[in-house]
Amino acid sequence: MVMSFDSYMRDMVQPMREDLTRIGVKELLTPEQVAETLENAEGTLLLVINSVCGCAAGQCRPGVAKALQNEVKPDHLYTVFAGQEKEATAKAREYLAPYPPSSPSIALFKDGQLVHFIQRHQIEDRSADMIAGDLTDAFEKYCK
Repeated sequence: MVMSFDSYMRDMVQPMREDLTRIGVKELLTPEQVAETLENAEGTLLLVINSVCGCAAGQCRPGVAKALQNEVKPDHLYTVFAGQEKEATAKAREYLAPYPPSSPSIALFKDGQLVHFIQRHQIEDRSADMIAGDLTDAFEKYCK
């Protein structure tokens, strides 16, 4: 059996997807899903721009998982995967202005407005616990 590069990549990133989906984060796979979700969201919404990089594995995804153990958390949980669903990720980034494209990154919206954003450079040199702390502080401020 010959495996294509695309199917190899899908197999390789599946565990990276499951780091988030197994804790209840829903994937947005198309630009239409992104637009529908972000434009119609009521309450609070967490959007994780996932990626294959080491800081996503070591800090971002574990930080998100830890933060979601907090009693106060967003109403809705979503993710797009940079480098995999490129069009969906590009659409999601339209809602993150004025911030430049950054992956991984984590956005918190309240009633459709971006209220908190953690960029890659704020993930790379910080621990998962520090990221979780940043997120839980934002959850306490915006999600009550």
